[in-house]
Amino acid sequence: MRLFAASIATETNPFSPLPTSLDSYKRSVFFRPGEHPRERPVFGTDPLWVARGKAASEDFTLIEGSCFAAEPAGVTNRSDYEFMRDEILSELRAALPVDGVLLGLHGAMIAYGYDDVEGDILERVRAIVGPKCVIGVELDPHCHLTVKRVKLADVIVLYKEFPHTDMVERAEDLLGIVLKTLRGQVKPVMSLYDCRQIQSYPTTQPLMRGFVDRIKAMEGSNGVLSISVCHGFGYADVPELGSRILVIMDKDKSKGDALATKLGEELVSMRGRTMPQYYSVDDGISAAINFEGAPVVVADPADNAGGGAPSDNTTILRRLIERQVENVALGPLWDPIAVQLCFDAGEGAKFSLRFGGKIGLASGAPIDAMVTVVGLRRDCWQSFGPNRGRLGDCAAVRVGGVDIVLNTTRTQALGLELFRNVGIDPRAKNVVVVKSTNHFMASYGPIAKQVIYIDSGALLSRDCRNIPYKRVTRPIWPLDENASHGLIL
Repeated sequence: MRLFAASIATETNPFSPLPTSLDSYKRSVFFRPGEHPRERPVFGTDPLWVARGKAASEDFTLIEGSCFAAEPAGVTNRSDYEFMRDEILSELRAALPVDGVLLGLHGAMIAYGYDDVEGDILERVRAIVGPKCVIGVELDPHCHLTVKRVKLADVIVLYKEFPHTDMVERAEDLLGIVLKTLRGQVKPVMSLYDCRQIQSYPTTQPLMRGFVDRIKAMEGSNGVLSISVCHGFGYADVPELGSRILVIMDKDKSKGDALATKLGEELVSMRGRTMPQYYSVDDGISAAINFEGAPVVVADPADNAGGGAPSDNTTILRRLIERQVENVALGPLWDPIAVQLCFDAGEGAKFSLRFGGKIGLASGAPIDAMVTVVGLRRDCWQSFGPNRGRLGDCAAVRVGGVDIVLNTTRTQALGLELFRNVGIDPRAKNVVVVKSTNHFMASYGPIAKQVIYIDSGALLSRDCRNIPYKRVTRPIWPLDENASHGLIL
């Protein structure tokens, strides 16, 4: 038995002022065959990494293709996407014959001329391998689960958790179903329910925690092979944006349709109740400093690099400084120029620095302040489950009672190392402000005495009714109050 595995992944926010090019992938994940790390999975490469570890025990040959991934930002350059896609397709042709294909795709990637990148890849892969080859795909739940993809693939599995701490486990699920299919033990059939809604679904919130736990308990019995909740990526502008339920049954399509409908209707019934409370900037700061207990973790989801934002918005930071709040840490604030200036000045230096507020109007105005450089470190990392993410060079500067971590590799707050790299202990702070939507909860949730979410007014508005969609299929809730919903495949 021969399996081919490859990846191409990014999350595209077409409203982002940051274009995505081949260099964006090279700064993140850019591995050709023979270059993939062995010690741990890297974002987007989980199916290949899992298959590599299982090949001997499951008695199959793995042919490793290229893996490419970039930090979320704007639309990918057309020629660069086609270059990466065609390289993977060329590797697949060279690997023939293959019995199965494993693809690690994000699911919300857009390139110029390609609204449905993943559908384009699957269409070309299917044309190469033919109808009998089993194609398995792992997707991020913040994807666009298009009808085209479901028709072209045999098995699609999405991460269940948000924060995405289960990428490896879902890749194991995917591989398991693909192998059982190839051995004739199961015959997967997929059912897709469109909830016709744009919503956020953190699984750290009680309602979604219970929903996902019930779904996980259903899998593996009564013919249920897999159930996935597509959250959708609300900061895109594509026709099939929105939340969907995908059920994979063994042979019984009618039973899958019924289960997808039941779960889809349950998700619809949760409209408006799955997100945490969001504060205005000043109300959120007041809530944080008035809470009896520390640390209070304050999230700034609107400036989350993981959703394509620049991560250089200064709105919350400015008010912390103006209000003279003490014993605060904030990060990451992306500003490569300011980091270089801090390294030039040296640790312990006090000098006038302009930082943040560089990329666009949603970044706010830069901060001009006399800073003290309190920490410097090259080539920093932060953890996220079994993965490590690059932070680049980091500088910590102090303004009044606020310690700010500046970094050179744009990314969101994930692990405690974000602060510890430069000598800041987040556990010792009264308030810790992190630029992230919910992934921070994996590491910061356990240390937080309270978690507060602030809408800073940066690029990623927390109210999708403020997003200037032009191509999303309507009606859809909450843009349209009475959006209908139902089974579509």
